Parts: sequence; structure tokens; C-alpha cells
Amino acid sequence: MRVISLNSRNILDAIILLLQEVTLLSIIVRIGLSVLIGGILGAERGLRNRPAGFMTYVLVCLGATLVMLTNQYIAAGIPDADPTRFGAQVISGIGFLGAGTIIVTGKEEIRGLTTAAGLWVAAGIGLAIGAGFYAGAVIGCLFCVFSLIGLKRIDIYIKQHARSMEIYLEYSTAFSLRTLSQLVAEQGYELFDMQRGKVKTLNTELGTLVFSLDLVKKTNHQEVLERLFSLEGVEYIREIA
Repeated sequence: MRVISLNSRNILDAIILLLQEVTLLSIIVRIGLSVLIGGILGAERGLRNRPAGFMTYVLVCLGATLVMLTNQYIAAGIPDADPTRFGAQVISGIGFLGAGTIIVTGKEEIRGLTTAAGLWVAAGIGLAIGAGFYAGAVIGCLFCVFSLIGLKRIDIYIKQHARSMEIYLEYSTAFSLRTLSQLVAEQGYELFDMQRGKVKTLNTELGTLVFSLDLVKKTNHQEVLERLFSLEGVEYIREIA
């Protein structure tokens, strides 16, 4: 049994060493693995209907892999070449693509931060694959998927029970700021950073408020929104990030 185990390990080590060299086989394996892992990460974002989904993640991971393969190929032919130079440019340069996925909606809500971070991770995994660091790439992919899916509930819970809130509110002429201030004072909240504006609908024009609430103590955010929505003249309300 020991001989079989040893031989199997030697064969596995030989395969890994072979795939770490820049050969036709290793190029096919690395690019194929980058498409697979990029697709896995992008599928999660695509199912959530995010701006950068399946194809974007596949191309980012594949591109990073190809860049690292090219750098490794050049370094093999030119002894004094830096084998990490191209990879460093990918890490910093991917920011422009990530920034393009971050938007501020009309309700002053910031969206796309997770997608931007995911693209950056996909580029990092692509570089790992391109360098032949297969174990790091696969393990990184598994933990990334676990974070995006398995830790989502924890993220939601933390946001819903934080001691501060950013709120967007739309109101009609029946709404009174005095009533809002009285409710906030009665509940022991602190209101600050209020911004007023207007929004047009098909039938009328509504006023808008964007403000912050300090809840002082741990409170369910949904209950706070329900209290505020019960005020006369409030047409729409939601928490923003």
C-alpha cells in the first residue's frame, strides 16, 4: 500500500510540475481553468442581475491568465525580465473596469461594490492560474463563492441591525417635517445630514428627503421604516446603502 501511495504521489507531483511549465498542454489547461472559474464566479453575479455577470467575469479571468502566461513566456526567453511586471499592471489596471460597475442611483443608493470587488478577485485568480498556482486559484474560487453565497445572510443581518441608517423618503404636501422630528425624538433617534429635493411622477411632483438616523441602540431597521412610513404624507421610503 505504501508503494502505491508513493507512486501515485510522484505521478501527481510530476503532472503538477509539467503543468507549471509554459507548454501547449499547460496553456490549454490554464486558459480552460480560467474560463471555468470565471464562469462560476460570474454566474452568481448574473443570477442576481448585476451589470457585470457571466461573460464579464469569464473574460476578466481569462485575460489575466493570458497576461500572466505571456509574462512567464517572456521571462523564460529573457533571463533578466521581471516575471511579475505584467501581473502588477493587471492588479492596478482592473480598477477602471470595477469602477464602471459602481453606480449611484437616483435614490442616492450606491450599487455595484460587490461586483467590482468580485472582478478584482477574478483578475487575481486569473493571475494565479496563469502563474501555474492551481491550488491557490481553486481554493480562492471556493472561498469566493462561499463568501458571495454562504455569507450573504450574515451581511444582510449586519446591515439590518446596524445602529445607523441612511434613508430615502418621498412625500406629498400633507407631510410635515415637524411630525418627523417629533417621531424621531419620541423613539430616541438622532436625525442628521438631511438633504431635500424633488422628484416628478406621471401625476404629480413629490418632495424627497435623504437623511441619516442614529438609532442609539440596536433596533430592527424594518420596524423603523414602518414607523416612518406611517407618518401622514409619506409616499415611499426605503433604506439605502
